[in-house]
Amino acid sequence: MNSEVVGTVAAAASDLVALSHSIHAEPELAFEEHRSAAKVAELLAQSGFDVESPVAELPTAFSASYGSGDLVIGILAEYDALPEIGHACGHNIIAASAVGAGLALAPLADRLGITVRVLGTPAEESGGGKVLMLERGVFDGLGAAMMVHPGPEDIAGVASLAMADLAVVFSGREAHASAAPQLGRNAADAATIAQVGLGLLRQHLSAGQQMHGIVSDGGIAPNIVPARTEMHYYLRAQTSESLTDLTDRALACFEAGALAAGCTHEIRTVSPNYTELRPDPWLVRSYRELIVEMGRSPLAPALEGSRPLGSTDMGNVTHVLPGIHPVIGIESGGAATHQPAFAAACVTESADRAVTDGAVALAGTAIRAATDPEQRARLLEGAHRRGVGSR
Repeated sequence: MNSEVVGTVAAAASDLVALSHSIHAEPELAFEEHRSAAKVAELLAQSGFDVESPVAELPTAFSASYGSGDLVIGILAEYDALPEIGHACGHNIIAASAVGAGLALAPLADRLGITVRVLGTPAEESGGGKVLMLERGVFDGLGAAMMVHPGPEDIAGVASLAMADLAVVFSGREAHASAAPQLGRNAADAATIAQVGLGLLRQHLSAGQQMHGIVSDGGIAPNIVPARTEMHYYLRAQTSESLTDLTDRALACFEAGALAAGCTHEIRTVSPNYTELRPDPWLVRSYRELIVEMGRSPLAPALEGSRPLGSTDMGNVTHVLPGIHPVIGIESGGAATHQPAFAAACVTESADRAVTDGAVALAGTAIRAATDPEQRARLLEGAHRRGVGSR
């Protein structure tokens, strides 16, 4: 079957690369990926997949299924971009490789006794599309969920950090900054004091805890005491438990800023909390063996935990069902994700090879799971325990 997978992906390579490049050329932000989602779903529909769109009350989410086997294998496609710098996280590669894996598994579905389900998952960069889809039942009945993410090197068992995504609005009182500053309550001062508190807190953080953010609204004009200032902060930690501790301490800094400046403050959750990745060990081993056979050299298992990816809503999925989120390496000239140079690298020959290699590796991993009696039974048992859905 592996040779059939390679042949199917090779035959579809031009369409897969064209899809990757087309998504890259028209970057769309979270929950606005209408063109990108349609391009992915259309190629699947043309190949005989039954496409349901939208799903989970999300206009840019979809579910595309092929086959009728009792073991449902989920392949996840992401396609949202970053503000200003576009596909600097390579979601165009993720989407195209997911389609390639789906196309490769479809002709084998009956022999494998599987249903192939490609899920279009919006808003990974901000918004937590997978978390919402998980809560609304789209992942019900899946035995496993898999995807690949591009990066500067191959990593099979990727680590990530739990993350809280918060907006903090400080509210004060306008006044003329020169003629009557005593009448004002400076919301920008509240933000500054909060940032000083966060800065002093850094020396007391536990291993793996991180804080970083921006002032997204700093006021109207220099001669008006700002009555409103907004900060957007990410808090991260190695585990969800550690994130809770960090969040409590950061919230105290925000509160202190408001109190000291005579302002009020409001905290808004921008995205649902992302949990840390828990990649399935058996699926990771299978994926690693397959990419080694392709001539790739993944990071040694002992080093994987030292290279956290950042944070992803795929972490939430892996806390509920077996899943993997490996990084597939592309030549980026030393650039890392979320840099403009990495966005440029995501439509190179190396990136195109990652699309096809990723598709083959995901499909091969699914085949191994479906044909290994012990693993098949494990995945089926888990799916039934969570509830076999009809999506």
